Amino acid sequence: MNTENQIIEWKETWRDEYIKWICGFANAQGGILIIGKNDRGELVGLNDAKLLSEEIPNKVRDLLGIMVDVNLLEETGRQYLEIIVEPYPYPINYKGQYHYRSGSTKQELKGNALNKFILQKTGKHWDSITLPNLQLQDLDNSAFELFRKKAARSKRVDEETLGESNEMLLHHLHLTENGQLKRAAGLLFHPDPEKFITGSYVKIGFFESESDLIYHDEIHGTLFHQADKTMELLLTKYLKAKVSYEGITRVETFPFPEAALREAVINAIVHKEYSSGIPIQIKVFENRIRIWNDGQLPTDWSLENLLASHPSKPNNPDVANAFFRAGMIESWGRGIEKIINLCVSSGIPGPIFNTAFGGLQIEFNPKPEDLENEGEKMRVKMTEKMTEKILKLITSNPEITIAILADQTGKSQSTINRNLKKLQKNKKIEHIGPDKGGYWKVIEL
Repeated sequence: MNTENQIIEWKETWRDEYIKWICGFANAQGGILIIGKNDRGELVGLNDAKLLSEEIPNKVRDLLGIMVDVNLLEETGRQYLEIIVEPYPYPINYKGQYHYRSGSTKQELKGNALNKFILQKTGKHWDSITLPNLQLQDLDNSAFELFRKKAARSKRVDEETLGESNEMLLHHLHLTENGQLKRAAGLLFHPDPEKFITGSYVKIGFFESESDLIYHDEIHGTLFHQADKTMELLLTKYLKAKVSYEGITRVETFPFPEAALREAVINAIVHKEYSSGIPIQIKVFENRIRIWNDGQLPTDWSLENLLASHPSKPNNPDVANAFFRAGMIESWGRGIEKIINLCVSSGIPGPIFNTAFGGLQIEFNPKPEDLENEGEKMRVKMTEKMTEKILKLITSNPEITIAILADQTGKSQSTINRNLKKLQKNKKIEHIGPDKGGYWKVIEL
């Protein structure tokens, strides 16, 4: 039996609101709306099929400004309609709303998704729009030199081009239009892109638990500098390397492959939805790391498409081109595959990808046994923190009750009671006087 899919939708009867579905097909890859079949594809027929075949084209023309083919068909003595919608090269709206067919569902485009859709329909991307207030003299010479150094090493830009002026280099990178600099030029070469583009930086934090932030950093500057500085901080401040020796040579091994981390960081920087105003966020734990950016998957892509072999379809093509010329990314959509392969070849599980938080999140996890060790370390740390807090509270108020301890620590009374018994057993405290009443005494060791 046929099934509904990207280009086919079934409806038992006609309602004028179904013009939204026609709008969605026109804004996507086109499609067919069948009127007179139920959601299982079974023919139920239409009593007014002929009248509707005359009315629907006029309603669609009046509301959407487009033409559709409406075919009157018949099977087993029952009539139904086939409405064929062609894809349109420009945005189509229904009463000011922009609908889009994605997978087997229709969605109304709003906010950043709508802006991105309209730009793409006009052959533009967000990073290709010009910034009228951005001037060549505002750009950072050190960023140009860093690019030239990387591009010379990658051999993806010829030596003659690299020897030209900054202005000509921007021209060759397609970062100018009608004498003005594009947003991508501001991101790549301005020392403070946030002056023009809010949230264009990276946040890194070290967390003891999901809610306990220990320390953090922000990385600002050009995107090239952000990529390098982020990796530098991860490897020198946030991640702990295991030290071993090969003969007299000291060898440091990080919990995750450095190349995989670099690929993930650069992917986040290149594919981020910069119009959102939200920075890239990296959460580092004792033995795992989570990288999130507000980059949306290409329209009609799912996480399954991303993890399978796929073509290169960057969110910011001009930014991606500059990073490719600098030798920092591939141009064939192999980034995700490369990250997974690097992890697996290093003996750790492939990272977990998640799109449930409005963007794309990559989480690197250690080997299962390392994860168990991390959990045990975390439990020990939590116990030590609880012990320290109880001892401080008892020291400041020897007559403190279990109920007050529970309130002060945010734990249940039964948890406090267990901790007190353990402290007594380990001769950290003792209770003086009767069970009801009396007071606590911290034993000096």
